[in-house]
Amino acid sequence: MTRKQKKLLLRILIAAALVVILQFVPAEGWLRLGLYLIPYLVIGYDILKRAALGIFHGQVFDENFLMATATVGALVLAVTRTGDYLEAVAVMLFYQLGELFQSYAVGKSRRNIAKLMDIRPDYANIMQDGALCRVDPEALPVGTEIYVQPGERVPIDGIVLEGSSLLNTAALTGESLPRAAEPGSEVISGCVNEAGLLKLRTTRVFGESTVSRILELVENASSRKAKPEQFISKFARFYTPAVCIAAVLLALCPPVIALLLGQSPLWSRWVYRALSFLVISCPCALVISIPLSFFAAIGGAGRQGILIKGSNYLEALSRVQTVVMDKTGTLTRGEFGVTRIESHGISQAQLLEYAALAESVSSHPLSRGILRAYGKRPDRSRIGQLEELRGRGIRARIDGKLVLAGNLRLLEESGIRAEDPAEAATAVYLAIEGRYAGRILLSDTLKPTARAAVQELQRGGVKRLVMLTGDTEQAAAEAAGLLGIGEYRHSLLPEDKVTITEELLAEAGGKLCFVGDGINDAPVLSRADVGVAMGALGSDAAIEAADVVLMDDDPRKLAAALRLSRKCMAIVRQNIVFSLTVKLLCLILGALGIAGLWLAIFADVGVMVIAILNAMRALWSK
Repeated sequence: MTRKQKKLLLRILIAAALVVILQFVPAEGWLRLGLYLIPYLVIGYDILKRAALGIFHGQVFDENFLMATATVGALVLAVTRTGDYLEAVAVMLFYQLGELFQSYAVGKSRRNIAKLMDIRPDYANIMQDGALCRVDPEALPVGTEIYVQPGERVPIDGIVLEGSSLLNTAALTGESLPRAAEPGSEVISGCVNEAGLLKLRTTRVFGESTVSRILELVENASSRKAKPEQFISKFARFYTPAVCIAAVLLALCPPVIALLLGQSPLWSRWVYRALSFLVISCPCALVISIPLSFFAAIGGAGRQGILIKGSNYLEALSRVQTVVMDKTGTLTRGEFGVTRIESHGISQAQLLEYAALAESVSSHPLSRGILRAYGKRPDRSRIGQLEELRGRGIRARIDGKLVLAGNLRLLEESGIRAEDPAEAATAVYLAIEGRYAGRILLSDTLKPTARAAVQELQRGGVKRLVMLTGDTEQAAAEAAGLLGIGEYRHSLLPEDKVTITEELLAEAGGKLCFVGDGINDAPVLSRADVGVAMGALGSDAAIEAADVVLMDDDPRKLAAALRLSRKCMAIVRQNIVFSLTVKLLCLILGALGIAGLWLAIFADVGVMVIAILNAMRALWSK
């Protein structure tokens, strides 16, 4: 809870305690008014201040003015007729309690996305006097020779002059498999050098490099997102002036007409009716229950591991008709698993054992997948000479036998023939003593709930479902087929995803929701009507850019969020219709003098309690 929220909670508790105490204080007249003004000002001074500032700046008719007018009217009514000042304090107390719920549910405002993104390199290495020296990458011209050491991030786009390594590009392209970098390869800024020293010649200045463009996309896309105003602000803009004018007319017109007709004006009767009219007109049921409906739904979603950052995003979720999903890390696990073992001349278990022994010293994602499939700790005493060949694989002596484990290129270099797999999988080939022994097929496995999530979205009213990925067409087609997704785009860079999202936004009949998990998805998350990030394994930048975060990375939670948002909006519509219908009826009866203050209290407090109870149903959504 923030300092501001704690302060408001303390004011609510103090005001409530004072009200309870005052029920037992035998004070009358002006003393009683003065005593009740203490809790009233404790809980409502900021509302009165904002209402006064709004009047001063020409923005008169907002919810602050409405609350100030209604509660001051209740005080005047109490002074003139009833002597009961509880109404004004209670109305302000309930309103501030709703504000606290809203403030607590929304939480902190989103910080500047770009500051949280860790892909911006702080320095570049250049050679000076025979030693590497760190310099500001923004000061380097095109054609500068720079060096990227293992574990460092590539600062500027360039071409490899010397060295070979593997580059982790997951933060940029979403690809789970690292890219090989060797002389002549083009590398983009923002990716991480996982192995050997690389010497690059820059091909762009820092401001035009890939990392800078991604940061610019995030910042610009975030600024273009339209945030709908709260319903109550729009409602109060029209409702407040209407009821205030009506109350003034009710207080003045009948007495004036009576004077013109030569009759008694009965000023006190009509002023009483006008003040009752103001109390009845106070839309506490809407002022409190509408935000509470949204934030009860937000609280209920939070218990299910769905973090929704504001009521405007909840409203937008309810109107989503197009869902765009990133593949890697969103629909897949983001880690490689063994899908099939093909052996020649030895058993599958022996082939997997040889592969695990050869890969036991490697940190490559494919190696980790093989070791997970092996399930035991490799006996490294069986391993003799071992050499890791960057971009190709492993050459090792295991049990005295020469074992090759790697890609097709490694075997071809040794004159060993093997076929590339037809399916969309990555293969690790093995040869023992110069003879082909088989291959192990690995792929980035789908999440167990991914297909069910797609089916639930389709049943839940989503009209269009699109998958975007930086993977190859073959891998994208296979994943889409397994998931039951009919439309997909492949081989995409971050700017491609933004372009495609822009096109889909133009075509979408309703709202568009994008689901992603990586830093590369941050620009699209910001640009979509609703951005949804996978929170448990997703990047900080994606989570910060998103409007909704699925904390346990289960894609089925997206369908749950859509159902919850639609239930919430149904409750909101119910409360609006119910509150306005009862209010209108009570206003008519109050203006005619058929009902007095008891009806005002029912219309104000009774309708509010019923609407709040209805709103709380959103908290218990399953």
